[in-house]
Amino acid sequence: MSFYTSLSGLKGAQTELATVSNNIANVGSYGFKKSRTEFGDIISPSRTSAGNGTRLKAIEQQFTQGGYETTSRELDLAIAGSGFFVTRDALAGGNTVFTRNGKMSIDDNGYLVDSSGGFLQGLPVDPDGNLTATGLAASTNIQIPQRSGIPRATTSIDLQVTLPANADLPASRAVYSAANPYAFDRLDPNSYNHSTQTVVYDSAGNSFPATVYYTRTADVPTSTWQARLFVGAEEATPSPVTMTFDAGGNRTAPTSAVAFTGVFPSGASAPITLSLDLGTTNQASGPFTLLASEQNGASAGTLSDVSIGEDGLVSATFSNGETQAIAKLAMANFSNPAGLKQRGDANWSITGASGQPTVGEAGQDGLGRVQSGALERANVDITEELVALISAQRNFQANAKAIETGSTMTQAIINMRS
Repeated sequence: MSFYTSLSGLKGAQTELATVSNNIANVGSYGFKKSRTEFGDIISPSRTSAGNGTRLKAIEQQFTQGGYETTSRELDLAIAGSGFFVTRDALAGGNTVFTRNGKMSIDDNGYLVDSSGGFLQGLPVDPDGNLTATGLAASTNIQIPQRSGIPRATTSIDLQVTLPANADLPASRAVYSAANPYAFDRLDPNSYNHSTQTVVYDSAGNSFPATVYYTRTADVPTSTWQARLFVGAEEATPSPVTMTFDAGGNRTAPTSAVAFTGVFPSGASAPITLSLDLGTTNQASGPFTLLASEQNGASAGTLSDVSIGEDGLVSATFSNGETQAIAKLAMANFSNPAGLKQRGDANWSITGASGQPTVGEAGQDGLGRVQSGALERANVDITEELVALISAQRNFQANAKAIETGSTMTQAIINMRS
């Protein structure tokens, strides 16, 4: 009988060795939770009989907090406190899975996914980022839009400059002669004094360079300049716009914004109708100076950044300056996390022992807060595991010795009969 008693001890020691070895093997696995073997004695048949050995009661998971590894990557997430991220293994339906591994990424369709390819779940929010629904049934796949906003065609350009009072007349430059008469050419910098450029948009949000070329045409008795507007390679009409200045450098004409007919640059979806507001454009001593350059068009913004706050709010920032609240991470907790079923890769699923999840937002109702730019390491202490490994080894050796002793005693009895 002692043989079977010691055999149960050997099996128990083997199981403990395997559990400790698994803990050590996963010391580098993000979100991993160590396990601990729990044993109980096998009841003796009577008060005068010895026990019948040991049995494995459970391999209990330990959901203590693991250490942080800082990564400075926005989509690396760690939970400071209790709770799990919620994922689903399919876009529609699928199994609900819970994880502490916060290594997230964006797939080719814009969905936030974990390292196993599961779709991260979020709770709906209003434009201010406030929750509008809670619970597991309200959670949905988090998809990051790649574009935002409605494109708006440019209709007005506000362009204000200071023109130099001592500028020469390009038509009088030595490069021009009877054989090579002066003519404005935007590709010939000798044919104008200065230029400045901005960007305008068509109704589809396509951008085009808008360049204004300034040419001085007279200095006495009135200082006169001409301005030509080109969008892409197309000149806007009427052109040129003639500007006159008095002796003090103040502009006397034009006195209001200049309206141009629709200009249709190559690649535009439709003609762009513009007005040019010269504002405080004047003439003064000193260099050519750009005072202001604004236009009222816009393109649809493209995704430039994704951020996740401590409360789990997922926000997207776009190239047009717009920031959009997408969702709040769905966070789950259980009355008995140790009852969850392990699925590998630091993923767990619900069992009857775990109970149903309580789903809410980070930092509320006992749920931990989210730290972006960090990952939770395994909660394995190598020192503790090595001590446990030695203990399990000694336990195995002791039970093996007990079997050896029982075998020796049995052999002695057999020898007595002979």
